[in-house]
Amino acid sequence: MVSAALAAFDYQWLVDVGGRWMCLVDSATRRERARRLLDGYVSGPAAGDRATARALAKVDGASAIVLVEGVSDQIALETLAVRRGRDLVAQRVVILPVGGAHAVTRYLMRFGPEGADVRLFGLCDVGEEGIFRRGLASAGVGSPPTRAEMARLGFHVCVADLEDELIRAVGVARVEALFDAHGDLGSFRSLQGQVAWRGRAVDAQIRRFLGAGARRKLRYARLLVEAVDLDQVPRPLDAVLADV
Repeated sequence: MVSAALAAFDYQWLVDVGGRWMCLVDSATRRERARRLLDGYVSGPAAGDRATARALAKVDGASAIVLVEGVSDQIALETLAVRRGRDLVAQRVVILPVGGAHAVTRYLMRFGPEGADVRLFGLCDVGEEGIFRRGLASAGVGSPPTRAEMARLGFHVCVADLEDELIRAVGVARVEALFDAHGDLGSFRSLQGQVAWRGRAVDAQIRRFLGAGARRKLRYARLLVEAVDLDQVPRPLDAVLADV
């Protein structure tokens, strides 16, 4: 869960200079901020399994469970909940990263109407939409033929994925300013110069950069949600929290 001390990014660090976002933070501050970003979360090679185990330890007595694919989705939703003034612990809402879309049916069966019968909600990427639909049907939750019907059941789809939604919502210039603020801009520029990525759309380059490192993906799940204007939050993220 996002700690109260780190619930909001200090955006006086970013200033708009002639239409361009610039960072006013020294390198030591950037390193310290990066170190603290994942406080309360697991990372590393076994992060997925450990995050699932941690969430499962909290499901007894839960009023609702939100099934997500991975830890970055969990971080994004919990960060947004803080920004929206929601206390998920007090509301007994558990965000459960299932360790990949192919595991979702197992948890739909376990916690759905044929199991513990807990109120279930979910978030997935468009590439895994079909897997979630089949899982919902197998678990007796429903057989939604369309994305709109999935949403009525409380399951929402990111297009193309969480990172793509957040990049569009935050905007390329502010994402690059975040890279600068957290010491990643040089590495991003190096990726942009690689033959395979040279000349590609910047948003596509950013998606690739975020996906190239496990810890980076987790850190920016939080940073991008903290950076987005609340009236620009991607609909799938806002919708699943509103449903709970």
